[in-house]
Amino acid sequence: MSALVTLPVLLPMLGAALTVLFSRSAFVQRLIGIVVLAVVSAVAAVLLVAADQGAPVVAELGGWPAPVGIVLVADRLAALLLLISTLVTLAVLLYAIDQRIADYGRETASTTFHPIFLLLSTGVSLAYLTGDLFTLFVAFEIMLAASYVLITRRTSATRIRSGMTYVIISLTSSLLFLTTIALVYAATGSVNLADLAERVGELPTGLQTVLALMTVVVFGIKAAMVPLHFWLPDSYPNAPAPVTALFAGLLTKVGIYALLRTQTLIFPLDGPSTLLLVIASLTMLIGALGALAQDDLNRLLSFLLVSHIGFMLFGLAVFDAAGIAGTALYVVHHITVQATLFLVSGLITRRTGTVSIDAMGGLAKTSPALAVLFAVPALTLAGIPPTSGFVAKLALLQAGAGAGLETSLVAGVVILASLLTLYAMVRVWVRVFWGAEKPPLTDPDPTDELIVGTARTAKPMYVATGALVAVSLTIAMVAGPLSAVTGRAGQDLFDRAPYQVAVLGEERTP
Repeated sequence: MSALVTLPVLLPMLGAALTVLFSRSAFVQRLIGIVVLAVVSAVAAVLLVAADQGAPVVAELGGWPAPVGIVLVADRLAALLLLISTLVTLAVLLYAIDQRIADYGRETASTTFHPIFLLLSTGVSLAYLTGDLFTLFVAFEIMLAASYVLITRRTSATRIRSGMTYVIISLTSSLLFLTTIALVYAATGSVNLADLAERVGELPTGLQTVLALMTVVVFGIKAAMVPLHFWLPDSYPNAPAPVTALFAGLLTKVGIYALLRTQTLIFPLDGPSTLLLVIASLTMLIGALGALAQDDLNRLLSFLLVSHIGFMLFGLAVFDAAGIAGTALYVVHHITVQATLFLVSGLITRRTGTVSIDAMGGLAKTSPALAVLFAVPALTLAGIPPTSGFVAKLALLQAGAGAGLETSLVAGVVILASLLTLYAMVRVWVRVFWGAEKPPLTDPDPTDELIVGTARTAKPMYVATGALVAVSLTIAMVAGPLSAVTGRAGQDLFDRAPYQVAVLGEERTP
């Protein structure tokens, strides 16, 4: 079982190398990507069952035990997020393949997309599974390198500008992260997460606070929490739909996961965090209000992405088992629904030739299937019963209402931000899908990665998007068992002991 933990990292890396070797065969490249992600999904499912029924599954790389060696750890939270992330990555890959076939033909291969896409999957898997801070830094750097290539493929001046913003902010965050790791190692002599759970507690309180705040800033930048969010609405909307969907679905959630892991394991609190409650409230409101001011559909969705990062921060800020479990459940829901909305935005742009909401109209008449594909994730994001968004928000509200006055007040902000999200989605629906049909605009940049304004879309792209909608609906249907799993995951993170015992062993765990 320990060997299985390494496969989600090794298989995409090996697949990336194979797609380079077969760069002249489009069919082989596509087959490798699909098979690799399908196998990783199956492995993640096995790891989730094993971790939920027993203890976390640990792999000691090179035979060196923790805390000296590098370990990969699949506990309930890591395995669950790995499973849902890989399923979303597979659906996005199918969408991207269908889009490329429709635009360039079935025999046109790509020398960069498939290997870089799988390399990004490697980084995401490593971030979820790693058991030490430095390997987490390596995972973020893998994701940064891969995402920069994806965001600037078939580039234009606008995309280069947005890509530079993304890279500069990411490099700044990486430099700060590396500095934080150096300070942690200088103070404790370790970077292993389970080992740091005890060693950091022995440091002076002031030093603990400084290190905790540094990790919040580092991962807050990557998660795009307010006021460190400004790079996201300028970067994501300019990438092709599959790339934006993957970034929105996964990369910010890896930042949230890193916050969950480090704040609960290394810097635990005795009660709600006032700082995080304030940040969560500002993130929810500023993101939602920013979305209402947008005419660009992708920028609107990007601001809503920022807003809903605040929901996840709220569960962490409550800082009890219920709040952490609510955040885990919300991350699972949001990975799926946010990726789906950006894929639907790509389908809309393909038909209309524009991202301007005011320049669209009447799509419900010309493409009822597209209307359905938008309506379901839009209602889910707003948290309308009985969607997965409603279940996840209900878990957060229950946790907040039961943790004291200040968390109850922020729970009210959750409800307000949800209403603003609903208003933004209704606004998009009325302007894009109702009213008189408007003719598609011509492609403003025929040389870029995406062909738009065709007034048609390849049916397989609808199928890939529909598959993600089905995943979101499945999450709602299995809300009971899934909530039980996230509840146990939240309890594990809050208690810390199961993770420490799995990594260090009982004899080395206080």
